[in-house]
Amino acid sequence: MTFEGIHTPVITPHREDGSIDRDAFAAQVEHLVAAGVHGIINGGSTGEYYAQSMAERLEMASLARDLTRGRVPLMVGTVAIRLEDSIAMAEHAAKIGADSILVGSPPYSVPTERENALNALAIDRAADLPVMLYNYPGRMGVGMGEEFLDRVGRSANFCAIKESSGDINRVHLLARDYPHIGMSCGMDDQALEFFAWGARSWVCGGSNFLPAEHLALYQACAVEGDFAKGRRIMSAMLPLMRVLEQGGKFIQCIKHGVEMAGRHAGPPRPPLKGLNKDDKRQLEQCVRVLKTTIARIAAE
Repeated sequence: MTFEGIHTPVITPHREDGSIDRDAFAAQVEHLVAAGVHGIINGGSTGEYYAQSMAERLEMASLARDLTRGRVPLMVGTVAIRLEDSIAMAEHAAKIGADSILVGSPPYSVPTERENALNALAIDRAADLPVMLYNYPGRMGVGMGEEFLDRVGRSANFCAIKESSGDINRVHLLARDYPHIGMSCGMDDQALEFFAWGARSWVCGGSNFLPAEHLALYQACAVEGDFAKGRRIMSAMLPLMRVLEQGGKFIQCIKHGVEMAGRHAGPPRPPLKGLNKDDKRQLEQCVRVLKTTIARIAAE
């Protein structure tokens, strides 16, 4: 399987009491499909999987499948501290007919490369679906190094990696030494560099509320090969990416962005709290300028 285009890790809308608003979730998925994103990811960190029970994770994966079936591919996240929980998510993904799974390192335990690879291979066997790896050492505590990649490469299911290390040398390594594992941008402020090195997909939380603008960058760079245009679009997007990452408020910003776009997102679950007034004002100003600038570039 080749992953192409914009893949949105969809948010999980909540009511004020923290319960999941399934109608708002359905509306968000419908919006993304209509906007033309190339894939939906359920159960990613943007969807706050870490704050959900296993029963909720399984239910939301099923709901996502019901909403996306036959229109866009669905990827189901399997990351968990316990291997048993990751396997349960992988088995469920296969059962409901998901198109692929997202496999990351188990948080906190800090496995060796061999241990991490064996963990990933066990999840792969449970689903037997195309796998996008998720390398995010900043959150998981370990990176997916060369020993890991060599070991998991024994299974043809490992066909992509969402690279979120922030280390540009990883982009070079993956492009040159692991061309059989498709590179997907997982570090938003490096999207232009990822596309220049051959990435064909971008997993971007911001596409929850700015799908057209993320699609514009993908179209310019990966489809048209117009990197001069791509640099202009990227330059317009960089202020947003700085705001999204400031102070660890990524999910809060994404959810407020969805609210700004007229759809219900609700608060994040604890321990996270919503944005304050100043943060909201900064995000709103940033989005206004970005949308105007990119619309002008796209119209040329």
